[in-house]
Formats: sequence, structure tokens, C-alpha cells
Amino acid sequence: MTKAYLVGGGIGSLAAAAFMIRDAGLPGENITILEMDTLLGGSLDAAGNPAAGYSMRGGRMLTTDNYECTWDLFKTIPSLSNKGQSVFEETVEFNRKYKSHSMARLVDRRRAIVPVTSMGFTMADRLQLLKLSRAEEDTLAASRITDWLSPSFFETEFWYMWSTTFAFQPWHSAVEFKRYLLRFMMEFSRIETLAGVKRTIYNQYDSLVLPLERWLTAQGVHVVRDCQVTALDHKIEDGKFIVTSIHCLKEVISLSPGDLVFLQNGSMTDASSLGSMTDAPPKLTKADSAGWRLWENLAEGRPEFGNPRVFNSSVAQSCWESFTVTLKDTAFFDKMTAFSGNQPGTGGLVTFKDSNWLMSIVLAHQPHFLNQPSGVQVFWGYALFPDRVGNFVPKPMADSNGAEILRELCGHLRFDADTVATANCIPCRMPYITSMFMPRLRADRPLPVPAGSANLAFLSQFVEIPDDVVFTVEYSVRAAQMAVYQLFDVKREVPPVTPHSKSRHVQFDALIKAFE
Repeated sequence: MTKAYLVGGGIGSLAAAAFMIRDAGLPGENITILEMDTLLGGSLDAAGNPAAGYSMRGGRMLTTDNYECTWDLFKTIPSLSNKGQSVFEETVEFNRKYKSHSMARLVDRRRAIVPVTSMGFTMADRLQLLKLSRAEEDTLAASRITDWLSPSFFETEFWYMWSTTFAFQPWHSAVEFKRYLLRFMMEFSRIETLAGVKRTIYNQYDSLVLPLERWLTAQGVHVVRDCQVTALDHKIEDGKFIVTSIHCLKEVISLSPGDLVFLQNGSMTDASSLGSMTDAPPKLTKADSAGWRLWENLAEGRPEFGNPRVFNSSVAQSCWESFTVTLKDTAFFDKMTAFSGNQPGTGGLVTFKDSNWLMSIVLAHQPHFLNQPSGVQVFWGYALFPDRVGNFVPKPMADSNGAEILRELCGHLRFDADTVATANCIPCRMPYITSMFMPRLRADRPLPVPAGSANLAFLSQFVEIPDDVVFTVEYSVRAAQMAVYQLFDVKREVPPVTPHSKSRHVQFDALIKAFE
């Protein structure tokens, strides 16, 4: 019987394994996940403890109006916390209790909450935005957002909210920006409150990855950790590309006819590095890791496998930093609750729009980690411009340690240093975190199953899926479902992208918001 090998243990591979078992009927013992790290989940990571401090590279925005493939998967994965419920059911129930309604989405240099009922558009901004949203992708090609919108647009309240919600930079792909405008048109009319955002009970590793991993293990799926794959041998037979063996550092896995390989090509968190309260994160690049090498080697001379260099050749345009703060008293949370008007878990991002670093923070419902004890609180933040000198710290964020990041944050909030006296801030530098937003042509990303591939599929943020948006859990899960259904000839339909942008009601709401 067919055996499947998944190179990389991110959410795409975990989802693919689940779809193989659930929809393709492949026994779990015929599936092997090869992961070079000790933990599964890839970019959906979260780890730590109260003593050393907690850390997570990011926090993903979810919605129940979209994320069709994600919820299709997690409707069948049992919750670890609530017996008898699926992960989807527990998430819906949690969000009924804790609804998003931000009352302090933007804060200015005066520490004043910015009124955000109006998006701040001029008529020229509206016309340019409409023109971009209606342009064909082949027309947009490898252009940047700045090629379509005037400088004044990037000072609007809309841009500050949209760019920090989704992590866009002005120099990013106009195609990706347009896709977000259409895919999340429902969010356009409520972007100031983040009312459409849904959250998991804990961080996404504990709430999504861990229950999925436990379910896969119970089905007999093999997980090989600390396993770095260095090469894929292949042959061309009848014009088809066929992987014949997988080279790991410690062994070579020979494939039999009919075996399949699913590769996570590229990594947005490749070469990530952590700092501490006393040290800034080391400045690593792909030269210090192996996150892109396999894809680069496979794509050499094979245009159907995409062009990874489009995405990983400019760290300056794809890098930003996040930070996770562990607190052992309630002083910071108490002051933020009083300032913002939001209880933790109901507000979403608070963005300091005049921050040189363009810093944002979010206070999630507590506890945010499964092993987080009472009396300990954790929050997360990030900044889009780590190369700029701070407003209160005379150095770039990239050169700042955790203590200095806290000083910058307290400066914007006008909080005394005593407010974070018990804090442990762990910064994280991610040189390729928005590499999937780099301007590109359609052919620069391979299809989940490239043309001419007999047994190799790609699962990642760097495959081409029409109409869907990268930098989401949904994109990885959708790529996995598409690849599995194609290679296993599953007759069940992949849930289609919901066309909210074609709804007259949604269009009308967006139009009203644009003119408020």
C-alpha cells in the first residue's frame, strides 16, 4: 500500500496527514512526518514556562466567515480541553463568551485613543483603492502597493489598521494586497473593532497543533524528530518527475512505486532567533539554516517548481520582530484594561501609530498557555519597522534587548517602569516573516502539485492557490487538502473560497465605511 512522507512538521503537513487518514483512507501507520526540530507545528509555535518566560513567534487571526478548509479539518479533531467537543466547537463556544470589540485600536503620540469611525480617505484614495481592487492579477503582476496608491494613503487610519492587522508593508505585493481586500471585505467595515476576529482558547500551538498531533499519533502516524532532510533523489519517467529517495542526515529512505512525498517548501520563520532581557536576537539569515535549500535545489532549472529567490533575497523587506512578555503581577494588565476599556481577550491589537517602530501589542484572554499558572500573565507584541531608531530608546529595535523594548512600550503608554518590574520580555527576530508578501509573478509560486509531478506535492505559504490569501493558517491547510485530494484522487470537493466580495450586502457595507 502507498506510503506518504511529509518533509517538515508544520500545520500544512499535519493537516495533510489528517486528510490522508480521514478522506483518502490511508492507514496512519503508512504516514511518516520528518521534522528537523523537536516540536511539531512549524510557525505555529509556543513554548516556555513561568521561570524562563514564555515565547511565541506570532499569533494568528482566525475568522469563522472564512477559513473554510481549516474548520472543515478541525470539526473532526477532538478537543483536548473539552471532552465530547471538536476543536471547532470549543472555539465557537469560547468566542461566544469573549467577543472582539476593540475600543483602543489606534493610539497616537499624545497617548490618545484615535477615533477610527472614519477611515481617513480622500476621494483620490477611494478611487485608487477601487482601481487596484478591480485590476486583473496579470495587470498587477509584480507591482508594489506603492505603485497604485499615493503617499497620503499610507497616513490614513485605514492603512494603520489594515497593515498592522495583516502585517503589510507599503513595498509589498499589490496582488496580495488586492486578494486581502477581496477575501476579507467583510472585515473592511469592522476593521476598527476587529469584531470579525475569532480566537482560540489558548495560543495556536496549544489549541490547534497539540490536539491535531495527539489525534495523528493515536492513528499510528510516525513522527521522526531531529530529522533534517538534505536532498530528494528523483528520476524522469514518461515525462513525469518522480522522487525515488529521501536523504536525511542519518539515513536514506528509499521509496517504492506509488509512494508519495509532501514537502513544505520555504519557511517564513526560517532563521528566527530569540533574544532576552539583556541581549538582542542574533541576526541570522538563510545562510545559517536549511529552511530554503531543498526548494532552491529542486527549482533550479524547473520553472514549474517556482522561484524561491523572489521571496528570500531581501531580508530588509521581509523582516520584523515580535516579543512575548511574561508578568508575575497584574500591574500592566490592570493599567491596560483601564486605559483601553477592554478586558483581556476582547480588544485585539493596540497599535501605536506614531511609533517609529510601528509597535502593536495584544492582551489575550488568560491563561494563554496550557501550563500557565494563576498569578502569571502573558502578552504578545510586534513591530513592523525594527530597523528604525525608537522614540524612547535611542537605537533600532533590531539592536534592542527585552528590557529596552519594554522601556519603549512604557514610553508610548506613559507607564512607569514599575509597571513592568516583574516582566520578562523575549524578543524574536524573523528575517523572512513576510517573505510571502514579496512582489512576484504568478509562476513564481508552484501549484500544490506541480505540472509533471507524479508523486511530489508542495505544502506551504509559497504555493499558488487562486483567490486565497497567504500568511494565514487557512492557506497552509487549503494547500494540504488540495494536494492530498489530487494525489489520492479523493472525490470529495475541497471547500471553495467563500466569495464574500461578490455579496451585494458586503459590498454596500464596505462602500458606506469608505465614505464615513
